[in-house]
Amino acid sequence: MPINAPPVLFVKTFGGSNNESAKSIVKTLDGGYAVFGYTQSIDGDIPTTKSTVQYDLWLLKFDAQDSLQWQKTFGGSKDDKGYKIITTSDGGYVIIGSSKSNDFDQSVNNGFEDVWVLKLNAAGISEWKTTTGFLGTDVGYSIIQTTDGGYFLGSIIDVTASGGLGNNKTTKKQRHAGGDYWGIKLSSTGAIEWRKYFGGKNTDTCYDVVETSDGYIMIGSSDSVDVDINNNKGGYDFWVVKIDKSGNLLWEKSLGGSEIDEAYQIVKTDDGNFLLVGETRSSNSDITSQYGGADVWVVKINNSGNIIWQKNYGGTSFDVARAVVVSNDGNYLIAGSTRSLDIDVSENNGVNDVWVLKIDTKGSILWQKSIGGSDVDFAHDIEELEDGSIVIVGESNSNDKQVITNKGFTDLLLIKMK
Repeated sequence: MPINAPPVLFVKTFGGSNNESAKSIVKTLDGGYAVFGYTQSIDGDIPTTKSTVQYDLWLLKFDAQDSLQWQKTFGGSKDDKGYKIITTSDGGYVIIGSSKSNDFDQSVNNGFEDVWVLKLNAAGISEWKTTTGFLGTDVGYSIIQTTDGGYFLGSIIDVTASGGLGNNKTTKKQRHAGGDYWGIKLSSTGAIEWRKYFGGKNTDTCYDVVETSDGYIMIGSSDSVDVDINNNKGGYDFWVVKIDKSGNLLWEKSLGGSEIDEAYQIVKTDDGNFLLVGETRSSNSDITSQYGGADVWVVKINNSGNIIWQKNYGGTSFDVARAVVVSNDGNYLIAGSTRSLDIDVSENNGVNDVWVLKIDTKGSILWQKSIGGSDVDFAHDIEELEDGSIVIVGESNSNDKQVITNKGFTDLLLIKMK
């Protein structure tokens, strides 16, 4: 039976006169948390000495009392964006994103847009950096620290622009086109150990990765029907790729229906399986029901990629999930956005609200909550702290109702519930 959602303790915005967004949050050993994304502003809350407007990676560290301890930007004179932060075994951080720059904090650019990884200490000071890419759009969306002390990256590569390069440093493998999943293995010091791409001749975008005992799982979306994809269900599917520890393809699975289905995050579950969250616009094949324009779609799979259960959530408008975390009690917290005001969604403050829901291990809703103002509010990540408080990050254009202040166009959004 559904229970009341935890109260919202605060809704805060950070930014300047241009655009900011939080893409990732991680809890820290001191009981606080670090928020990571990007900023376009050179005023307001942004600490910078630059005089020209461009995107930089933006990292903010908060203590256990939610006070901002420090913040840092990283980038050059062109657009650089951050997408994921993790804590490392030595108490520091690794951040990943993309870079178009070759100056200031970035010393090299291999083409239009490169994958950019930075290792930081606990104070946010850079210890090493790794840049990899070719002539086209190459973006790093996800990173994990692996059991051998290194790192595995979930990225995309423009294989057409690279001329087939990207499977290792020397070999061309010209059989794909456009964007592909790009798995990159780094050593503990950021050296590239291997790079492998997977996909077909259309668009394949890897948004998240997870390590298994015998390899890695990469997830995202694909609308390809050839090369590495053998069973596309129609339009974009949740595309799940399993590789071994050397990057060899073990299996791949397309999950979805005949419309657009995209997966954004994956987590290991306590029973050794995996939970994927994203959105679906389909109402057939693997999707057994559909409420509106788009629904949150949650799929539990086993280590072979077979569906254990799947459920959709939302109302008759557009609802999406961007993030999931295993809660302290073994259930799941999901964050995204909603435009609905019916079925699973009990309130709506405006165009798009942040939507947070907690489901149990079988997929039943325990509680759900809409948070926002009268404009567009999105959640991109969620974390539960050791004290049971829930922190959600994203972006907002609102300046009313639950979002009191807007600093510019789009602000970084920080929400805490308990």
